[in-house]
Parts: sequence; structure tokens; C-alpha cells
Amino acid sequence: MTDLVIPPRPLPGTRLLFRWRKWDGSDHWVHECVYLGSDEWGDWFGQLAGWRSFRPGRDFLADAPNVTLLPPDGDHVVTLNQAPPASYWVYIDLAWDAHWEDEEPSGIDMDLDVVRALDERGVFIDDRDEWDEHRVDFGYPADVVEKLEALAVDLERRVEAREAPFDQATADKWLTRLEGLDLP
Repeated sequence: MTDLVIPPRPLPGTRLLFRWRKWDGSDHWVHECVYLGSDEWGDWFGQLAGWRSFRPGRDFLADAPNVTLLPPDGDHVVTLNQAPPASYWVYIDLAWDAHWEDEEPSGIDMDLDVVRALDERGVFIDDRDEWDEHRVDFGYPADVVEKLEALAVDLERRVEAREAPFDQATADKWLTRLEGLDLP
């Protein structure tokens, strides 16, 4: 059995970019963020209001602070918003191989998302149409499809039940840490 090698992490408060790509290697979202630290759930990042998120064809500034969790298994990434103006509380990007790369977080966006909306939509799995299209266009392997479809259903259940780390207390801890940083 080999020992798991954990790459060194930056100091909390270090600004960096979280880079996403698609299965074919093409560019996807890039988020300006700050490393906040880690806990039993994984590594946490924060984004302040006014920080940039962009991808080909889209560019916007965050309306409110949010925090993002990169779990060690790398099969999803969780973003938790503080409150409106965000339209959702929990947004989970199903991922493939989300990990640290060249001292920054990176991952492959796998289309499916689990969302807890702040309106009457509640908790749901989003972007099934994009998932169905990209499964064919990008040729997702059958074992990847099976794993991520099951994971989406499990995450939807866990978000609905407000299990940690999809609960208010976990989010509040990291949002408070983000607010307490002395950032320019």
C-alpha cells in the first residue's frame, strides 16, 4: 500500500485561482479566490463580493461572499453562499479529478450540479440536458457516468437532509473566517 502524498498548501489568506476545464481539456470557469484552510471535509476557499469568475463567453463579479469546499476524493466541489443576492444556498459541481495542480485547485467540470435554491425550486439536480449532450459529445466512459449519476442522487439526498458540510453551521464557520481576513 502506498502512502497518500498531500501536496503542500498555501498559507490561509493566499490569493489564487480555481481553474476548471471540460472533459476534452478546453477551458471552463476560473474563479478568483483565497485559500481559507482545511478541516475534516477538505480544503476551503473564499470569494469576496466583487471578485471575478469567468469562462469563455461569460464574465461576472461575485455579488456576495461565498465559500467553496474541495473534498479530498475530487468527485465534487461545493460552493455555499451567504444569502441573497445569490439565488442558491448550496451549489455542487460534480467533478472529475478535482485536485491541487501547480499550487492551485483545478478540476474537470462534469456538467451535473446539485443545487439548493433559495426559492420554491428547493433542492434539485441541474443541467441534466448538458450532461446528456456531453456524455455523447465527449464520450464519457460508462463507469464515470454510472459513478457520477449515483453520486448526484446521493448528494441531492444529503443536501436535502442538510447533512454537514451542507449545513448552516459549517458554512457559517468558513464565511466568518473569510470575513475576518485582512485582504486588500
